[in-house]
Amino acid sequence: MENVLQNVATDDQEVVIHELMNQYGQQVLQLAFTYVKNKEIAEDLTQDIFVKCYKALSTYNGTASLKTWLWKIAMNHCKDFLKSWYNRNVSVTAEEEQRGTAKELVEQAVLKNETDDELIAAIMQLDVRYREVIYLHYYEDLPLRDISTLTGHNINTIKTRLRKAKALLKAELEG
Repeated sequence: MENVLQNVATDDQEVVIHELMNQYGQQVLQLAFTYVKNKEIAEDLTQDIFVKCYKALSTYNGTASLKTWLWKIAMNHCKDFLKSWYNRNVSVTAEEEQRGTAKELVEQAVLKNETDDELIAAIMQLDVRYREVIYLHYYEDLPLRDISTLTGHNINTIKTRLRKAKALLKAELEG
């Protein structure tokens, strides 16, 4: 990572983006998938995210880690996509949603190499604000303070969302 930071300083942007894609590409894809629940859309978003990073690399000032900077761009891009998608599309009926759920569960299991399909299904049913906290805390091992910085929410809000997400998951898995 030290070499990447040196390349940022020397304006070798192509090398930096290549290194970021190699190091974080799969994680960014997984993050995007937690937002959109669709592998193809997540792949498109991941490409868009790295294009945005390439264009914004000159604005990186080093106050946060490169990973934190990348995550912030990724999360904002996914949220922007969801906002624009919601405004462009008619709401899906419950029947259509149920038909898509089985396919999404299979894609999620393959994408994350997880064996616990029931847990994945429960996580993917959570509202995005809860999925986001669960993903960042448990799958990316980020401390709550870093999640607070990434999302722009107060740490107490993050704690509340994590607690609520765990309660919702518990109810879903036990129910």
